[in-house]
Amino acid sequence: MINISERMKHNRITGLSLIAIEKSKISMSDHFGVLEADSHRKINEYTIFNACSISKFLVSILVLKLVEQGFLNLDEDINKKIISWKVPDNQFTKRKKVTLRNLLCHQSGIMDLEGSFTAVESVNKMPSMVEILDGKTPFCKTPIEVTYEPESEFHYSDAGFCVIQLLIEDTMYKPFPVLMEELIFQPLGMTNSIFPNNLTLSTMDNLACGHHHTGTLISGKYSLYPYPAACGLWTSASDLAILLQEVLNAVKGRSKLGLSVPYIKELFQPQGCLQWSGLGVFLDGQEEMLEFSSLGWGVGFQCMLVAYPYLEKGLIIMTNTDTGKHQMKGIIGEIYQSFMK
Repeated sequence: MINISERMKHNRITGLSLIAIEKSKISMSDHFGVLEADSHRKINEYTIFNACSISKFLVSILVLKLVEQGFLNLDEDINKKIISWKVPDNQFTKRKKVTLRNLLCHQSGIMDLEGSFTAVESVNKMPSMVEILDGKTPFCKTPIEVTYEPESEFHYSDAGFCVIQLLIEDTMYKPFPVLMEELIFQPLGMTNSIFPNNLTLSTMDNLACGHHHTGTLISGKYSLYPYPAACGLWTSASDLAILLQEVLNAVKGRSKLGLSVPYIKELFQPQGCLQWSGLGVFLDGQEEMLEFSSLGWGVGFQCMLVAYPYLEKGLIIMTNTDTGKHQMKGIIGEIYQSFMK
């Protein structure tokens, strides 16, 4: 096993939370470093990190629950249920319409423009999701549209998850963060999971500050994203472990959320035109050695969630430092190789 404290020092990592799961139970929980450089506030099991795109993993769980309950359909034209906005019809949607399934696996035909969906230091003036999708905000300056035929190509898309958020809200008549709280966080006891619009003084005390690869604080200390479903989640490694245990147990027919085995397995089935694209997660290996993963990378933060659902094992790593290189090429990759390979 690697010396994590030594590798953190080498990689200038300010703080790190690590949880390993074996046989669907936590086998290791350890926390290193501090919430903020040059402070004495230590990282612990309650420390809340910016999970960034691991938000998409939670969205997939929520979607599967709503699909199983009959509120949503993975394979119908999403324009049938979206009320406040529509995917514009064009030459690329004539043969295939945009579905929830291909939005979840980044094969909807919707692409993010370079420089879009950036972080902010404050979310006091949150734009509406319709304004974002209509290209009327600095976060996305061009209206969202389909630019290639759905299911013909893969293009990672925050915009696609903004569309999913709007679909969920229009269908359930509630804000996305409220639905996540009611249907996921509360039933599972995820008490350290929030979205930027729910930040309070008490939760701020547990928030890890973001750092550059040099070890210096990012501007404003926190990077916030005004698109909750795409990358807005703030959570602890302990809460992500609760959710991951729920998925592993659901595969065995023991879901606390009421997810059936066939539906939870949709999460890590190859989707669309690619063998390595699941619903909001990425896949590797086959059969018993099948692995799914979700990565988060934003201003000042990097994290990773990975699991072998048929081996009932998993790993969660959260850091408050942006190393400037892909997770697998830094300390997260080193820990992954030490624990999972």
